Amino acid sequence: MAIADKLVLQRQRHLKWRALDRLELALMVLCGVLCFGFSLSVTADILTRTIGHPWLWLQEATSTLFIYAIFVGTAVATRRNDHLYLTAISESMHGLPRLIVEVALRVVAVAACLIWYGYQNYRRGFGSFRLPSGTPIASLYAVIPLSGVLIALFTVEQLVNGIVNGFDHPAPRDDISGSPPVTTNFEGRSRP
Repeated sequence: MAIADKLVLQRQRHLKWRALDRLELALMVLCGVLCFGFSLSVTADILTRTIGHPWLWLQEATSTLFIYAIFVGTAVATRRNDHLYLTAISESMHGLPRLIVEVALRVVAVAACLIWYGYQNYRRGFGSFRLPSGTPIASLYAVIPLSGVLIALFTVEQLVNGIVNGFDHPAPRDDISGSPPVTTNFEGRSRP
């Protein structure tokens, strides 16, 4: 099994298009790189401060890596259906009411707000600058509307496939080895 097969989640396959599997893989790899870079920059920041020669630009790099990891991770979590949304409400419904709740929770609440307000923050970010580099703070905000677009894409994917195939499907067994599950017939023994 290749690493790509492990990174692209096969759960809820009925809600996914194969054409977006490569995008999910790329986003998962990007998340890994961003998280590794974040950890490395925090470690380097601690070390340089401990030896008395701090690299001030590391704080900018750390915050950038952290923010990008959050929003890229949010987008890929939407594709993988690992994000937090009000499942207790939507899973208890069926038919048209469930469709309305699914659309409202996914599209309106998340994607539209991220795109609209993220873009507004991005545009306003050209008036503020990060120190010590003098980079416009918009460089931090650029990922927010991009994440919103990806979330909207993955939401449309799930909604179209949910309407066509149904939202409910039994969860597949997580039996990778192909061997039967181990059962125990322990019913308790009487002591002599």
